[in-house]
Amino acid sequence: MPFDILKMLHLKKRCDYGLALSGGAARGMAHLGVVKALYEKGIRPGAIAGTSAGAIVGALLADGYEPDELLEIFMEQKFLSHMRFNFGKTGLLKMTGVGVAIKEYLRARDIEDLKIPLFITCTNLHTGKVEYFHKGDIIEKLTASASIPGLFAPVEIKGHLYVDGGVQDNLPVKPLKKKCKKIIGVDVNYPGPIKKIGSAIEVLQRSFHLSIRAKIEEKAKLCDWFIDPEELKDYGLTDISMGREMFDIGYNEAKRVIKNNKNLK
Repeated sequence: MPFDILKMLHLKKRCDYGLALSGGAARGMAHLGVVKALYEKGIRPGAIAGTSAGAIVGALLADGYEPDELLEIFMEQKFLSHMRFNFGKTGLLKMTGVGVAIKEYLRARDIEDLKIPLFITCTNLHTGKVEYFHKGDIIEKLTASASIPGLFAPVEIKGHLYVDGGVQDNLPVKPLKKKCKKIIGVDVNYPGPIKKIGSAIEVLQRSFHLSIRAKIEEKAKLCDWFIDPEELKDYGLTDISMGREMFDIGYNEAKRVIKNNKNLK
């Protein structure tokens, strides 16, 4: 039986675990630590939904990479250095270079070709609604999902402009609800309080995170497990050089949650 037919049959069944990964730019490195802890307990997702950095991590995991392997790739590539200045009307930076860097490692080219079903969260600026892409070009959808409005230029898909999925849904539980028996949600944007806010970029990112926090708390109630590492509040969106520390924070917090909660198995 052809692989695509097998996959369609698989999608009709409810998988045991769904994994929802938030956006968070460089803080997304913590997702890898969380996933490593889950894997060590034999918990592997049958479906993944991600926003922004969570979508990028989710795509590479769904493509078959292991968490430790991805940590080395992210640290070596320094994806944030691939951003290109735009100075246009719609954003200061373009995500094109980041897409090129990710494409170098992705073996699948379309979302439906991944080993694990994936939903990429994007916000449609024209309709004002969130969309969860599970088909089509991966790089195009990942780039749109990670385009923070005002900072990055929107991505045009079939005549519509798309920006960061976090504007509408930074913890995409919805596409997993009817497809998974249990859901693990991971948010890497613990809001603080924080001691210091310096640059204009820090003001922008802090405001963005605070604006979406209420929605995160609502989505957390829909998860069987919710992992929200508090220590990440001390790391910025561009602190990719601190990736190993954030990986460890995610790993240790997931281990703590696993130890204190037995309801997932």
